[in-house]
Amino acid sequence: MLKKFVIERDVPGIGSNTPDGFCAIAKTSNAALDALGNDIQWQETFVVADKTYCVYLAKDADIIRKHAETSGFPANRISEVVTVIDPSSAAA
Repeated sequence: MLKKFVIERDVPGIGSNTPDGFCAIAKTSNAALDALGNDIQWQETFVVADKTYCVYLAKDADIIRKHAETSGFPANRISEVVTVIDPSSAAA
């Protein structure tokens, strides 16, 4: 079973990248994912000025580190998601 992780990546200036730049980043990440097989999946990435916050499903943190090494993207902090809450959680 895959677990959910949030990966914080320090990438100075990433927020001012171009659409073509983001396309190239996604292609690089996808190629690394293809090489690693079914034990890791990229769900989405939130881009801010100098960081990205990526949400992945993965077997464990080690395969996320392998993705970082293969893709050349940093993985400054890898955190396993314990649970997800949203406004509807207040109704419990």
